[in-house]
Parts: sequence; structure tokens; C-alpha cells
Amino acid sequence: MLPRRFLCLLGSAVIAASHEQHVLNFAHPTPTAPGVLRRFTPQTSENLVAVLRIAHAHNLDIWNINANSAPHVDIYSPPSSPPLPTELLSIAHSVNNINVPESFDPRLRAENWDLSSLANSTFHAEYHTQAEIDLFIHDMAQLHPTSATVFKLGYSAEGREMLGIKISAPSTGTMQSPKLNFVIFGAQHAREWIATSTALYIAHALLANKSESNSLASLLEIYDFHIVPSPNPDGYAYTWESDRFWYKNRNIVDPIANCTGTDMARNWGAHWEPTADPPTPWLKKNETVDPCSPWYPGHRAFDAPEVNNLANYIAAINGANKNQTGIAAFLDLRSYGQMLVRPYSYTCDRLPQDTDLIEAMLGTAYAGKSPYGTPFLTGTPCEVLYYASAGNVLDHMYETERIQYAYTVYLRDTGTHGFALPPAWIRPVGEETAVMVKYLSQFVARKRSVGL
Repeated sequence: MLPRRFLCLLGSAVIAASHEQHVLNFAHPTPTAPGVLRRFTPQTSENLVAVLRIAHAHNLDIWNINANSAPHVDIYSPPSSPPLPTELLSIAHSVNNINVPESFDPRLRAENWDLSSLANSTFHAEYHTQAEIDLFIHDMAQLHPTSATVFKLGYSAEGREMLGIKISAPSTGTMQSPKLNFVIFGAQHAREWIATSTALYIAHALLANKSESNSLASLLEIYDFHIVPSPNPDGYAYTWESDRFWYKNRNIVDPIANCTGTDMARNWGAHWEPTADPPTPWLKKNETVDPCSPWYPGHRAFDAPEVNNLANYIAAINGANKNQTGIAAFLDLRSYGQMLVRPYSYTCDRLPQDTDLIEAMLGTAYAGKSPYGTPFLTGTPCEVLYYASAGNVLDHMYETERIQYAYTVYLRDTGTHGFALPPAWIRPVGEETAVMVKYLSQFVARKRSVGL
């Protein structure tokens, strides 16, 4: 394990082993040549930062930096990029193939999904376009008119209407009143398809009949769920149409330099910074972030229209009395890495003094292991990932909106497929995440002294 201070700042800088992966492009409708994903395993902090800075200088795409018991950094080279820099290759000690899924054409699949049953539906056997996600939301509301409501958050940078689904059972004499609120976001980062698919699965599980295996309907006795499967509809659509591994949203941030997109996960209000503060491995403290960078945080907090829409909706649910009648729990679904992360994200030098937050995190991660044995690492971003990140949704929910149980869940896998997780994994990931949602819901209910 690398020293904790290094995990926070990586202030002196990489690597040893590299694994090479040919990543098939899933673009629709015109596929392009495959890119390459290489894994480097750090031996020293200096070597790691050296590789990261080289990758940044050559505009390589850093997919994952992980500082757990098997530290590594995954760097993706898109088809349009030049050959890997020789100084980077010279650091690599070995190159191995990593399996990837076969490419697929969404135009050729059957679309007769039976949404009346969670167990029997084929919907969760494949990834879905943005239009299909919106259709799913409307269809579920039609199938369950007393329990599901479509809500509209506003419009994206490219004019798409942002939709969510509120799931709430009709009140009876045995139900908690007022109910607790639980909010779940799908992929803010466009290429993290499994996060959006998992949000759709959880919505389906909440609306499934209680007699069905994996149903979460019993939670509706205590909770109203607010689920936004696709918080970044423009970016997500772009991953189907042009670039499977696009990261940001699609607002124009610098028309002169032709730079598009803001990193939505860094555009939230809590401790937002326009510069690299805290520093990243490739930028020094207070260094300006290039608007063309994948990590560009925006000109100001909430200037990404999608983030602003989401923040307004959260504030409206929470109301004035956040701690009592507001949102009780929040999950931001991400990929990849199999981690459950708690605040804070903006600093490595401060931790919430909240034993319930930690207890719930540990229990939720353990619960997620039960269906298939999938382990989830737990901690703060500095403890399990790499460095501190300002303007993060996690800190906004915990600190600004006072949501005590706010977490980010990094779903499967740990790097074998990365963002190209095979469709066959969608349902298993959904099932184990649903178990996590159930455990966290029950934990919070007990702490609030309401029955489940």
C-alpha cells in the first residue's frame, strides 16, 4: 500500500508492469478501429507520477488510478492517438492481453422486453440507448401508475429533456408518514454504461411484485425513491453515436480551442475549484485546468446545465429541514473498481466524525458480496483511489445538502474489462447492487427508528 499522504496528493511522482488490452469500439452506427488499454503497476510514487504526467502530456486517457492492495493505473490509448511514447514504453516491464467482450450492434437485437416481470424480462440482458432509457421510464410509469411517476429535471446542454423516475407506494395505515427519501444517480460520466444499467435495474426491482425474487418493493413502505438513470444524456448518447469512451457532458466550454464538455462529477458546489487544488499527479497546485482536459471542472460550479438541474431537484426534495424530512440516503453509481466510497473527496486531511456513516458503509459493502462473492473495498477517495478531488457530488450531498448517508459505489469490475463490461454482467451487477440498496435502506430506517 502506498503512503496515505501520497494517495492524497501524489506530489512527487511510476511504474512497473503493464498489461495491454485491445478494447473494441462499440460506436453506433459506424465502428472504428480498437484502442488499447494498458495497466501499469507502480513500484514507487515517483514512477507513478512520471507515467501519469507523460500520459497527460500526450493526451492519453487515464481510466483508473487505484491505490488499494494492488496499486495500478489504467491508461487507454484511443485509435486516433499516436503510438505510445517511448519514454512510457521504457518503463513497462511486461505486456499481457486482457480479455474484452465482443462488439455488438444495437440495431440487430430484439426489443420486445417484458417489463411486467423483473425475473423474466430480457431488458437487463443488454445495454440501452438514451431513447430506450427514456422509453423504459415512461413504460414503467404506465405499468405502475399508482407507484411510479416520471419527473422532469430540465434540459441538457444539447436540449435533451432530463428524466427521472420517482417510485413510491400509495400510503396506507401501516406505512411510515412522511416517508424517507432515497436518491440514486446513474452515470454522470458518459462511458460508465454499467452505472446507468444498474440504476434501471434498481428501479425495476423496486416496482417488481413482492413475490418475485430480488424484489425491493418492501422498501416502499418506508421510502420514496428518486432515480435518475442517465444524468448525462448528451454524453451518454455520444458514446453510442461517436465515441464509446467519451467522459464528459457535451456543452461547449471553449469555442476558440474547440473544447467540449465538463467533468460533471467535479462541477458541484462543495469546495469547487477552477484550478488543480488539491493538485493532481499531472497538474501542480493552483495550475489552470485545460478546458479540453477530461477533468475540466467548468468555468464555475453548476455551470454544466445537467449538474444545475440535478442540484435544483435535490434541493427541492430536501427542503428547509434537511436533517428530519429531507433525503435520508444517496448513492452515486460509478464504474469501475468495486469500491464503496464515503466523504470527503475534496481533501485527504479531514474525515467526518460519524461512526454511523462508517458502520453503514461497511455493512453495505459486505451485503454486496453476498449474491456472487464480489468484494467491495471501502474508505474515502484518498484511501481507496488516488487523490483528493474538489467539486465532487459526494461532498455536495453530504456537506451542503446534509445527507448523512451519502456514498459513491464503483461497480464491477477491477480492470479486466474496465468501461467495456460485457452485457452478460448487467443483471448480476444489478442484483448485488440491489442487495446493497436494501441493506443501506434498512440500516438508515433503524437509525431513524422506523420499521422495515
